[in-house]
Amino acid sequence: MEEEGCLEKADAKLVSDRAKKRGIGQLGTLGAGNHFLDVLSVDEIFNENVAKTFGLKKNQIVILIHCGSRGLGHQVASDYIKLMEQEYGIENLPDRELINAPIKSKLGEEYFSAMNAAANFAFANKQLITHWVREEMQIHFPKIKIDVLYDVCHNIAKIEEYKIEGKKKKLCVHRKGATRSFGAGRSEIPKDYRKVGQPVLIPGSMGTPSYVLVGTKKAEELTFGSSVHGAGRAMSRSESGKMNLSKIEKDLREKEIIVKSGSKQSLTDENPLAYKDIEEVVNTVEEIGISKKVAKLNPLIVIIG
Repeated sequence: MEEEGCLEKADAKLVSDRAKKRGIGQLGTLGAGNHFLDVLSVDEIFNENVAKTFGLKKNQIVILIHCGSRGLGHQVASDYIKLMEQEYGIENLPDRELINAPIKSKLGEEYFSAMNAAANFAFANKQLITHWVREEMQIHFPKIKIDVLYDVCHNIAKIEEYKIEGKKKKLCVHRKGATRSFGAGRSEIPKDYRKVGQPVLIPGSMGTPSYVLVGTKKAEELTFGSSVHGAGRAMSRSESGKMNLSKIEKDLREKEIIVKSGSKQSLTDENPLAYKDIEEVVNTVEEIGISKKVAKLNPLIVIIG
């Protein structure tokens, strides 16, 4: 798990009671939007050595979980955006959502600690879902063994060290819609993977493949050790929400993909046509060199929040 599943400098006292109340009843749930739980099969292996290190092999069944810090994390952000607006104002900003606080200011440090606490809540959320998936699978397949390949963060800020103009500097790296992609050797990578690089998980949509990649040294040079964390939307939710539900369901059935959705709206909002071409996205990432393909995963069962 990234950061071994527990970010340091997290302070729950800096998380409001309202945030905690919003989060506590949601612990162990996927959430709405593009959060999901997929059962997939390993369709293709691109790098045998790295795949073996990650414990992946062709035709293996894998489970991909995408969840977050639920209402707790959303409330933490809302609380601190309000405090930053009060402290610094938005008059000189082109967009109020660009509000910020210097990382070394009291408010900046407090938000960083509250954000880390929210991230730890997200780690716990995913661990509970993983536990229940194991329990459910063991009912149907008593001898099954489910190991976690990797738990990655996105929508997070991290203090990391990089070479800037020949000198090592500590930076606050913001990853919004991005995931870390460190190459081999970095101490932040779990020991089992350190010789090959960090696992990078890039989900497609509910009707397209997902990919496991591996981080590179080039990513550290080009993008502060970052890669994409998904295919990315091709159309807004209001636009995709107008699409024909019956056609979406029919297309998925023809691909032999079983879908379970929390609502009809989420099925139309998150349908495959709402997202960019995953093959194009992954090939671009590889050509640039910020992460390299390891395995292609095809969806069998899709559960969306």
